[in-house]
Amino acid sequence: MSDRIAEVTRKTRETSITARVNLDGQGHSNIKTGIGFFDHMLDQLARHSLIDLDVSAKGDLHIDAHHTVEDCGWTIGAAITKALGDRVGIRRYGCWLLAMDEALSQCALDLSQRPFLVWHVNFSQDRLGDMDTELFREFFQAFSQAGGITLHLQSVYGSNNHHIIESGFKAVARALRQAIEIDPRSSTTIPSTKGTLGGSL
Repeated sequence: MSDRIAEVTRKTRETSITARVNLDGQGHSNIKTGIGFFDHMLDQLARHSLIDLDVSAKGDLHIDAHHTVEDCGWTIGAAITKALGDRVGIRRYGCWLLAMDEALSQCALDLSQRPFLVWHVNFSQDRLGDMDTELFREFFQAFSQAGGITLHLQSVYGSNNHHIIESGFKAVARALRQAIEIDPRSSTTIPSTKGTLGGSL
C-alpha cells in the first residue's frame, strides 16, 4: 500500500491555509489557526482518528473567525480526499457513539464521495472561548463537502457546551478512523457495487 499522505494549500483574499495529513499516522498534530478553542478541537480530531494533522492558517481574524474556520474545513477535507486517492480497500463506513461526562454524541459517516451534512447539535450559549458556536456547523459543512463525506452528527444529550462539541469532534474522529482503515478482507477492491466511489452515476 502506498503512503496515504497529502498536503493542500488554499489561498484567498481572506485566508491562507495549509493542511497536511497522514492517514496512517499516530494522531500527532501541529495546529496553528489563531483560534485557541478551534485548535483544541482539531487536536482532538487528529488524536482520536490517529490521523497525523498539521494545519497552519492565517485569516482575517480582525473581522471574525468565520472565514478561517470554514476554509480550514475545506482544506482539511481536501487533504483527506487527496490522501484517500481512489479509496481502494477502505472500510468506507464508520459509526461511533461517544460519551464525555454528561454529554453523548453520535456520528455516522460514509466516505462515499457524495458529500452531505446532517447536523443535530444545539448549544445554549453563543461562544466557547474565542469562537462562535455557530461556526462548528460551518466547519463540518466545508469538511464534508471537500472530503466527499456523508456526515451525520447528533448530540444525543448534554448540558455543558464544551462537552457537547468536544464529544462531537471525538465521535467524528473515531468514526473517521474506522472508515479510512484498510479492510484486510477486501484490500484491493473499491467498497461499492458500482466499482467506483464518486457521484451518482
